[in-house]
Amino acid sequence: MDNTTEGKWDSLPVKLNDGITQTLNELGFTHMTPVQSACIPLFMRNKDVAAEAVTGSGKTLAFVIPIIEILIKREDKLKKMQVGALIVTPTRELALQISEVMGQFLQKFPQFSCLSRANILIATPGRLEDMFRRKADGLDLALSVKFLEVLVLDEADRLLDMGFEASLNVILGYLPKQRRTGLFSATQTQELEKLVRAGLRNPVRITVKEKGVAASCTQKTPARLCNYYTICRAEDKFNSLVAFLRQHKHEKQLVFFSTCACVEYFGRALEALIKSVTIHCIHGKMTHKRNKIFSEFRSLKSGILVCTDVMARGIDIPEVHWVLQYDPPSCASAFVHRCGRTARIGNQGNAMVFLLPMEESYVTFLSINQKCPLEQMAPVSDVVDVLPKVKALALADRAMFDRGMRAFVSTVQAYAKHECSLIFRVKDLDFVALARGFALLRMPRMPELKGKNFPDFIETTIDTDNIRYKDKQREKLRQKLLIELKEKREERAAAPKRHNDKNKAWSKQKNRKDRRRKTAAKRNRDEGSEMDDEDMKELLKDTRLLKRLKKGQISEEDFEKQVTAGPKSQRKTAACPSEDPPSSAREDE
Repeated sequence: MDNTTEGKWDSLPVKLNDGITQTLNELGFTHMTPVQSACIPLFMRNKDVAAEAVTGSGKTLAFVIPIIEILIKREDKLKKMQVGALIVTPTRELALQISEVMGQFLQKFPQFSCLSRANILIATPGRLEDMFRRKADGLDLALSVKFLEVLVLDEADRLLDMGFEASLNVILGYLPKQRRTGLFSATQTQELEKLVRAGLRNPVRITVKEKGVAASCTQKTPARLCNYYTICRAEDKFNSLVAFLRQHKHEKQLVFFSTCACVEYFGRALEALIKSVTIHCIHGKMTHKRNKIFSEFRSLKSGILVCTDVMARGIDIPEVHWVLQYDPPSCASAFVHRCGRTARIGNQGNAMVFLLPMEESYVTFLSINQKCPLEQMAPVSDVVDVLPKVKALALADRAMFDRGMRAFVSTVQAYAKHECSLIFRVKDLDFVALARGFALLRMPRMPELKGKNFPDFIETTIDTDNIRYKDKQREKLRQKLLIELKEKREERAAAPKRHNDKNKAWSKQKNRKDRRRKTAAKRNRDEGSEMDDEDMKELLKDTRLLKRLKKGQISEEDFEKQVTAGPKSQRKTAACPSEDPPSSAREDE
């Protein structure tokens, strides 16, 4: 089906309920999109549907409307806690977004609810699996879904990319076989085909193409998207980004980075460098803040959202003017989905990716592999050097210094794990230029840099150990750690080789200062510090490392390397599929 067919809602072969028609008019949806005109009649005629359509094509209404229609026409009306429809989606943000759309229609149908009465349940796979395995909030979900009429798997390809296949199999095992199932995605994969065979019965397959695109060369990005790339050196990359954002400060923009550490570092830098603009940051390691930040940004007329690929799929943010990809994603399909946050449902939009000179062949790769042609944009004009200001931020607050080091490490390791390993090769990276672009005060200690010398990199003359945290409580704890580390070094230098320590009782080997440090850390948390959860986790991790050093389990070199590199979970942050891994699925929901 070509993406040219449009019609009014009354042209459907099945009549919609008056309440639905009224809501559509109130929301300004006078015409259907192709995926809606194709899916809604099939769903309402009790057909299973497997739909593939480009991002931003209106897939949400293609299943929200038939769900309500099917439940309205049900002979035995649903009672409280009887689930008539289940929508499974990969992220909390997308679940929240679908819930908002559904809620607008349910205002006309107070007999249904996707919250307290649980007639329509919208959830991520990890949370849903938890609810099945234990009775959550008095809801016996295994019993409640016996009344299920409709199952929808939204962004199904992303569900599988994120490793939710096992959870989906558990969920499908609880559901009745007699049901309608809809599977919606932007791309088709072999894994998705397996899911179609397992979860759908003789589905009607729907593929919606962009206007004027041949069947053999299906373009995967919206037709009204202007997709650009620009080439710049590593040391100029952040300067170019800042200049571009300043020139478009009255527009709404998304800026994608490859890792959570980069979002934390560059997001804080942008907040200091771009004035009179609302800047938000979102990444997969955030727990309690994401929903609030997402809702606030959606309501803005202009602003900047700095994010990872947790915001790349299915998220509908109104009137996004530019999608900027500071780092190319580690998997090519994520490139298309990032771009799809703009030019949604027939609107105009723009996207641009920043590439290093050695990465320019990625443009050809995207054109062939993802059917995503890019047009080169001239280098950003009026670029000024803001890196000295970023260095000043790091000198003024050790938290910023730490963020920069972790961001650099995570970027190099993400580069090493890139799907396009023939294009993105660590051995081709100019580490000195990259470090300059990150405004680092010194080179970090990490395996990729071991044994290398960087005479062209000018480190700060200031001893970075003397950089203090602005957070007084955090700095106080750091000073304690430094004192204890110094004492440990002096003890080891003065003491003869130990022969009998292993024969001593463990309790006597234990240093009383360890217990005092734990008590102090707990007291500081109770007194209230400006540290957030991630900072506290990092501090506790450093404490555990110090304990291992004192026991002789690690060397001083290993201790310094791990403290500099940041937490293990941070160092592993790289590929877009691991943005919300299955092991942390519940945490992300």
